[in-house]
Amino acid sequence: MILFFRQLWGELWKLFARKRTYIGFVAFLALEVIILILYQLPPVQRSFRHIMEKAGYGFDGYFSGLTLAFQVVCWTVFLLGGLYIALVGGDIVAKEVEDGTMRMTLCRPVSRTRILVLKLLASIIYTAVLTVFIGTSALVLGLLRQGRGGFFVYQPLQNLFALYDFGPGLQHYFSSLPLLCITLLTVTSLAFMFSCFNMKPAAATICTLTYITTDNIFRNVPYFESIKYWLVTSHIETWYNAYRVPFPWFQTVEDLAFLFGFDATVILIGMIAFSVRDFKS
Repeated sequence: MILFFRQLWGELWKLFARKRTYIGFVAFLALEVIILILYQLPPVQRSFRHIMEKAGYGFDGYFSGLTLAFQVVCWTVFLLGGLYIALVGGDIVAKEVEDGTMRMTLCRPVSRTRILVLKLLASIIYTAVLTVFIGTSALVLGLLRQGRGGFFVYQPLQNLFALYDFGPGLQHYFSSLPLLCITLLTVTSLAFMFSCFNMKPAAATICTLTYITTDNIFRNVPYFESIKYWLVTSHIETWYNAYRVPFPWFQTVEDLAFLFGFDATVILIGMIAFSVRDFKS
């Protein structure tokens, strides 16, 4: 077991030693600053004020750092977060194959399954770290810029509208991050699967993004309502349930069960594909 954790530490060291691993962190930090600046523009604040006052609530009490943090996360994390998770996940196996280091690794007395498990765990840890960073940095910057106050939760695409005091709102915000991380693991699993195939790292990333984007397009086409349940992006949105009262336990468990089944399937496919590959020639 000690050897396993040492090997995992080695995988994490290799992962976080690559410069491209930090692109997502830098990009999100820059984007958060830009979005927070744009939310200070009078036209943007007028739109917020209209929505809040139309519902009978005061703008000044709910235009807070917590509200801005939620807006930053909900509008950016799926597209940009998925992009950088796919970038790292697509690299995790395919990059070593491309560089030739995988052949050297396989010369040692270690099974292919163990190697893949270690790389999968490293990808999962990266996903968790990136998710926590996005949520925490958005909140810190929002509080520094706008301060404390009520929490205005508004996501029209999810029919989500709620208002909380600062304390309960903070609890809802942090409880949504584990759910967000779990749902984003579907992108991690897809990227890992394609990375196990005989393709370049860039191709694995592109295939992952193509699948997720296509799935999301189908989900938004009204004529495909009958197949919406079978689209993974329909279940990825379950992280918004953390802001609903009462919490929809049955729906959330059903969505997560679907995602876990999907993740396990694509990971198994990737492992089988990798196990039958020939690295001798």
